Amino acid sequence: MSSATLPPGSRLPATLQTLGWWTRPLAYFERCRAQYGKRFTMRLLQTPPFVHLSDPADAREVFQADPTVLHPGEGARILEPVVGRHSLILLDEKPHLEQRRLLLPAFHGERMQRLESVMREVAEQEAASWRRDEPTALHPRLQALTLEIILRAVFGLEADDARLDPLRTNLTRILELGARPGAMLPAVQKSWNPEFREFDAVRSECDRLIFSLIEDRRRSGEERDDVLSMLLSARHEDDTPMSGQELRDELLTLLVAGHETTASELAWAFERLPRETAVLKRLVAAIDRGDDAYLVATVQEVLRRRPVLPNAEPRLVMEEIEVGGWRYPIGCVLAVNAYLVHHDATIYPDPYAFRPERFLDEAPGTYTWLPFGGGRRRCIGASFAMLEMQIVLRAVLERHGIEAGVAGPELTRRRSITVSPRLGARTVLTARTPAPAPVAA
Repeated sequence: MSSATLPPGSRLPATLQTLGWWTRPLAYFERCRAQYGKRFTMRLLQTPPFVHLSDPADAREVFQADPTVLHPGEGARILEPVVGRHSLILLDEKPHLEQRRLLLPAFHGERMQRLESVMREVAEQEAASWRRDEPTALHPRLQALTLEIILRAVFGLEADDARLDPLRTNLTRILELGARPGAMLPAVQKSWNPEFREFDAVRSECDRLIFSLIEDRRRSGEERDDVLSMLLSARHEDDTPMSGQELRDELLTLLVAGHETTASELAWAFERLPRETAVLKRLVAAIDRGDDAYLVATVQEVLRRRPVLPNAEPRLVMEEIEVGGWRYPIGCVLAVNAYLVHHDATIYPDPYAFRPERFLDEAPGTYTWLPFGGGRRRCIGASFAMLEMQIVLRAVLERHGIEAGVAGPELTRRRSITVSPRLGARTVLTARTPAPAPVAA
């Protein structure tokens, strides 16, 4: 594809662009915007050209485009080795809409209300077990917490069920390997690569465990109030049930996406709050008096300041399309860059400051606040993640004080397609200062 047909971008070799994108993604995006403006092209190893867009008007056009013209599933093909080809993330057009219809009820209405008690129970137990008065990387602890929540939501099993232990171990290992370019980049997903061989072996064991849980539930005929039972009873438009492979792919998608992203966002919250003493003081006071408005605004500001998915589900161009006055040819990928939209001073004054107050009087904008993507592809677990972050923050801050575990802010590190604090959100938990007693009337 001729570079003349695409917006300008770096002339560095694809190898060096891939290195910048992988090792310092946010700084690399910033440099590209400073040099080329709100639309620029990146060329990575063994992928189509990626055009990054950071104008909300362009975002609107992309999100509202005909789904036959832009394919988000094709744009996210790098995830197929983990989630499988039937994953909702990788489907397009009618198959995507049908699969989304089957999954959506799991994260709305009464089911969400019932999951709230599970979230609270797990969060309070975990927070009570954390050690105080020493610098601790909270990201791994938050991963364990969010994994426990999503496992219980998906399979409806109690925490001490022995069948969950090997699944916990293997899912954790998949994510660890996914943080390495030697396991995930298409150029090195080869049988000679030891990291990819290990990844493949762990994935196979994870598949065996998930298929076993599916078959156990099918044989028992037991109906539970969990995602697996809901999917087993779901029917496609032709009244056929989901196949075993479809079930595996959707369950693994929920397990991976539903725990890693939220854990990383919570890690960013604990990285930032000890360094924002006025915000932290106001947040703790709001929690103590049962006022959720500032807690919700704080979560929204964490998601603005550090979206763990910097791009809002890239879309492969299937037919020539015009966006923002530029005509894009078949074969390139359009990626709305959420991080750059969130750090545009014309949208958010002083965008690098951490100010939950931004969202107290004005709700997040549809095309200016994009941590969950947008349009037909907006994350179906957005409400689940928002509620989970609020519950976890409340559980920790009701029990502990928090201080930064290292001097200065933590830089980023890439974990597959997500970004998280490089040092794991090193934090010192302290004894909680008791809340002031209410003043007698």
